[in-house]
Amino acid sequence: MKTGTWYVCGFVVAFIYFYVYAVNYVRGEPALSGYNPGVPPWPTSGQEPRAQSRIQQAIHPKLSWQYHNYTSMTTFLRHVSTIYSNLTALYSIGQSVQGRELWVMVVSRSPYEHMIGKPNVKYVANMHGNEAVGRELMLHFILDLVQNYETDYYVRWLLDNTRIHIMPSMNPDGFEVASEGTCQGGQGRYNSRGFDLNRNFPDYFKQNNKRSQPETEAVKEWIGKIQFVLSGNIHGGAMVASYPFDNTPNSIFSSVVSAPSLTPDDDVFKHLAATYSLNHGRMYLGEPCKVGAPKFENGTTNGAAWYPLTGAMQDYNYIWHGCMEITLELSCCKYPPAAELTKFWEDNRISLLQFVGEAHKGVKGFVKDDSGISIEGASMKVKGRDVGFQTTKEGEFWRILLPGIYTMEVFAEGFQPREVQFAVIEQNPTLLNITLYGDNTNRVDLQVQPSNIDEEEQPLEEEEEEDQGSTIFGLPNPLTSIQNSMRSILNKIPVFG
Repeated sequence: MKTGTWYVCGFVVAFIYFYVYAVNYVRGEPALSGYNPGVPPWPTSGQEPRAQSRIQQAIHPKLSWQYHNYTSMTTFLRHVSTIYSNLTALYSIGQSVQGRELWVMVVSRSPYEHMIGKPNVKYVANMHGNEAVGRELMLHFILDLVQNYETDYYVRWLLDNTRIHIMPSMNPDGFEVASEGTCQGGQGRYNSRGFDLNRNFPDYFKQNNKRSQPETEAVKEWIGKIQFVLSGNIHGGAMVASYPFDNTPNSIFSSVVSAPSLTPDDDVFKHLAATYSLNHGRMYLGEPCKVGAPKFENGTTNGAAWYPLTGAMQDYNYIWHGCMEITLELSCCKYPPAAELTKFWEDNRISLLQFVGEAHKGVKGFVKDDSGISIEGASMKVKGRDVGFQTTKEGEFWRILLPGIYTMEVFAEGFQPREVQFAVIEQNPTLLNITLYGDNTNRVDLQVQPSNIDEEEQPLEEEEEEDQGSTIFGLPNPLTSIQNSMRSILNKIPVFG
């Protein structure tokens, strides 16, 4: 080959290399890396973390271990969203009574818009303004996520596959008048009009006649726009993970004795509460804050069994929107001295991360018509569990479930209702793609399989149905495909250990 030809070939190769390098650099990814975010490796001894991008090496947002008022919190959030614009998006869902923004920070590899197949998870803190620990932990949680994206493989996996919405303060007006060191009582619990925001939501069991507040209305509208799969409502004044229902139909006896008020998804809620508690530094011990009070088994409790209340946010999330929310009480003292914040962070960090990961367990998929068009607003319900949920405008759905065999009921206007049997196993969600047909069609198209595909920023594609050799009620047996995929699934999602 002529010398000139070699020069041309070398020039082309060099150009391609530097072009790919430049594109990956702009995206904030390693140049020419074979890293697969769908199967994140767990760090091994001696493994070097990936280098951070130049801008993150040069400018690290700082956050002191002290309480931050509204102005300081806003400055911090804006700074993080500027420095880590590839991982965060700051938005407000509305304003408090006194005009303070109700900030929410999205932390994700796709922060600016919903990416098909990625569940939305949220944390809401400082609903009671004088319960301040959660507010500060959320700020540190945001910083921890963005600064560890390049070096912590579990954090990277979460952000690559989840959109995490963090509201540090639902009651910024109350926080401004609360006082550090006040463990019980004091100002700041209520909003500036004197309303308890955790008694201000519509209630399933009783009529709630309390006038809805701006903060409550903003949250209701927010939940109505984004289909959240999982949520944690962070409080203080106890150390326990509490799950729905908070209220009870037995109103006559509730003032005399508290009894459990269980949801149709009680097994899932107990699992979610235990996931947080058992990964916590102290909560799992179940020690009560008040002398003489009974212990909480495994650091968890049913809300109504602890004490019933009307208008709770976690019940509203579950009944009205199908979002599985639990209440996380993180400190016996509602507003402890700032010197104790580092200990609270150490106790809660792993729990906060592990809880978000639970959104990826159970079943997920799409509902479409026979021409492949997504069906928005299809009503779905797991048979035997009377609280339902709906598909997104892209036809997506998620439902957290424990391992077992289930039947999904699907209803949509203009289509035949369907019942689809499927199985859920540990670790990965089952991918369930359902095709609905019009009233004049008798066909059913069902695809069910454990999810074993990369969840990049793109729609999940339906796989071709395989001959599975046996049927259930005339439909393909989901257990066959699950058994065939078992080996490849077990190491898909990283766990702490």
